[in-house]
Amino acid sequence: MFAKCFNILLAPFILLEIHNLMRKMNLPKIGPAILVTAAFIGPGTVITASLAGANFGFSLLWALLFSVVATIILQEMAARLGVVTQQGLGENIRNTFQQPLLRAVAITLVVSAIVIGNGAYQSGNISGASLGLESLMSPIHIFDLSIWPLLIGIIAFSLLWRGDYKLIEKALIGLVGLMSLAFIITFIITKPNLGALFSGLLTLSIPTGATLTIIALIGTTVVPYNLFLHAASASQKWQKPEQLKEARHDLYIAIPLGGLISIAIVSTAASAFFGQQIAIQSVADLAPALQPMFGNYAQTFMAIGLFSAGISSAVTAPLAAAFALSGVLNFNNQLSSRSFKAIWISILLIGVIVSSLGYKPISIIWFAQVANGVLLPIVTIFLLWIMNTKILGHYRNSVLQNILGSLVVIVTLMLSTRSLMSAFGLL
Repeated sequence: MFAKCFNILLAPFILLEIHNLMRKMNLPKIGPAILVTAAFIGPGTVITASLAGANFGFSLLWALLFSVVATIILQEMAARLGVVTQQGLGENIRNTFQQPLLRAVAITLVVSAIVIGNGAYQSGNISGASLGLESLMSPIHIFDLSIWPLLIGIIAFSLLWRGDYKLIEKALIGLVGLMSLAFIITFIITKPNLGALFSGLLTLSIPTGATLTIIALIGTTVVPYNLFLHAASASQKWQKPEQLKEARHDLYIAIPLGGLISIAIVSTAASAFFGQQIAIQSVADLAPALQPMFGNYAQTFMAIGLFSAGISSAVTAPLAAAFALSGVLNFNNQLSSRSFKAIWISILLIGVIVSSLGYKPISIIWFAQVANGVLLPIVTIFLLWIMNTKILGHYRNSVLQNILGSLVVIVTLMLSTRSLMSAFGLL
């Protein structure tokens, strides 16, 4: 127990030293696309990708490849929209639909998608962080409710309310980076079957019972609220359309890196668990995948990674929801405004309450990814609509971009429909 606590205390100091070294090396600043990658490499990615590998081996890697390509396509549109219009996606949705009834329908759908999607996602973030803490320490309950979700909610609330969480967030992103590096190195050490890996990447296969897993893999990578986050952050970083080349360069490096990490997690789980009939229900079940590199410290390292991924996303998700809803509802989008605070507080409360109700953390994280996959087509359709309006001038979508975006919508709609029909016993 002492050794675990000592490791936790040392980690932030090590990360700060790494950060200072990188700053002295004068490396390029992190762009919005890197933040998007950090947002989708959270507890949901770790759990969902591990479950996919453990239950279906390498056969669902094609879904991750599709997700990475879809993310690049959609996030490029979001970044272009933000840079050219100097507004977020929420503001553009409100300004594009002038007819009262159409605007009301658009706003209702977007608000529903953000509230439901981010509420579920936030629950998964807090549950993932709780999962990490429970693996490091003993579970603590008050009136049959776990105390960890409340504690994590208080930490996130404090960071958001004060607004001075940037340094802490860098340390947490660094922890996620270390966890991700561990998966890539472990992927190399475990020597997975490369033939099966490339076959899984390039062969479309839907094994029996895999539909929800496919949707979850897409939902954990192509996150709807990241479209709002990317558009808003890109508009702040770049002010001229001529800077679109920089935005795309940032995108084409960051998103594939996130995809590589996800593929490494699936492959590691496939090599460690597939065919062994092991039910993954906790961090302890995932830890053996890291043991080739970390030995007895595998569980500690996984727990720290899950906690850091969860707490950083627990701060990012409410903030992104606040930016999105403030834009579409025409509220004040200043961090200090009451309406802005009311939105992120609501999302945070949903996450804390759902996480405290005693549901299995794995189940909550799983539902969050499925919810994101089902809601993705709604936000994507609005993005495509706006990308073809006159406000973008000659920066509107090309024919190829529209075809690719439409394919993403069609595939996600088909998968979502199949999932809903299966849930209602129609398949």
